[in-house]
Amino acid sequence: MQIAAPYLLFLGNTPHRLDAKTASGILDWRPALCAGQCRLDADTVDLGLPDMTPAAAAAAGVRTLVIGVATFGGALDEAWIDTLLAAIHAGLDIASGMHARLGENPQIAAAAHLAGVRLFDVRHADARFDVGSGRKRSGRRMLMVGVDCAVGKKYAALAIHRAMARRGMAADFRATGQTGILIAGAGVAIDAVVADFAAGAAEALSPDNEPGHWDVIEGQGSLFHPAYAGVSLALLHGSQPDALVLCHDPRRTHIDGYPDYPLPTLAACIAANEQAAHLTNPAARCIAVALNTHGMSESQRADAFARAHGETGLVVFDPIATGADAVVDTLLAEAREFPQASPRTPGDHP
Repeated sequence: MQIAAPYLLFLGNTPHRLDAKTASGILDWRPALCAGQCRLDADTVDLGLPDMTPAAAAAAGVRTLVIGVATFGGALDEAWIDTLLAAIHAGLDIASGMHARLGENPQIAAAAHLAGVRLFDVRHADARFDVGSGRKRSGRRMLMVGVDCAVGKKYAALAIHRAMARRGMAADFRATGQTGILIAGAGVAIDAVVADFAAGAAEALSPDNEPGHWDVIEGQGSLFHPAYAGVSLALLHGSQPDALVLCHDPRRTHIDGYPDYPLPTLAACIAANEQAAHLTNPAARCIAVALNTHGMSESQRADAFARAHGETGLVVFDPIATGADAVVDTLLAEAREFPQASPRTPGDHP
C-alpha cells in the first residue's frame, strides 16, 4: 500500500480535536507529509494548517485526501460525500481509516473509477491470519495498554520507539490502528480483524526477531471499556508482551462516552492487564505510566506525575511534553530482567 504524499487532511465537520485524532497523529509525527486541511465549516477543529479546497490542494501538488476523523463506529458521514467527490474530480486519491469501505459507497466508487484515482481503505487488511498459536517467539515486545480509549497509546509507542532509535537500539514501531498505519506505512488494524483471528494477527505483526530487538506495539481499546475490551485482550494474548506501558488521561473520571462506567484506579488497571498478559507470557509486567497532560500547566503536570508515581511506583512520562528517555533508561538498567522466556509446556498456567 503506497499512499502518495503530500496529504490534504480532511476534518469534516467535527468541532472536537479528539475526534480528529487521525489527522492530529499524522500532523504530529509526519508533518512533512501534510500540506493543508479541509474543513466543512468554521466550527470544525483547526489544526493550524492552511485551509484548502480539494481543487486548490490538487493545484498545489497534493496527491491524497486523507480522512482524518474517527467517527463512532467508523461510518462515513453523508455530509462528507460532496467534498469527497470533489476531491476525486480534482484527481486526488482518498485514504480512509473507517470501518466503512470507500468503495461500498456507489457514488464514490463510480467517480473514482471514471477519474482513475485510487481508494485506500487502510483499516481493512487483505491478508489472512491464523488463529493465535500461543507459541513463544524470539525477541522482545512492549505493548501499550490503556485505562480508556484515546488516551495516547499510539503517541506513547511512537515516543518510546523514537527514544530507542536515538540510543541505537534495535526496535520497530508496530501499528495496530489506522492512524498508526498511515504514520508508519505498515501494520494491521486489529479492530477490523475477525475476532477469532485477532490474536493471530497480533502474532503476525510481531514475528520472531533477534534476542535484543524490541517491537514497540501500539495498543487499542481498554480492558475496562464496555465496547472495546475484546481487541485489547487479543493484543495482550497475541503480542505476548514482556513489558507493558499503561496510558492514561488524568483528567478523565469515566470511560469516554460512557458516564455510567467510572475509570478504574491505575493499580487495578495494571493488575488486570498483567493478569491477562500472563496467559501467554507469565513474565509480563508493567514498567511505566504514560500520561496525556496536553493543556495542563507545569504545576498541574507535576502533580499528575507525582500522583501516578505514588500509586504505581513506576516511571511516569508524557510522550510529547517529556519524551520517553526515562522509559529507555529503565529498559537499559533492567535488561537482564527481560530474559527470553522459555516456551510453554502443556498444562502450564500463570
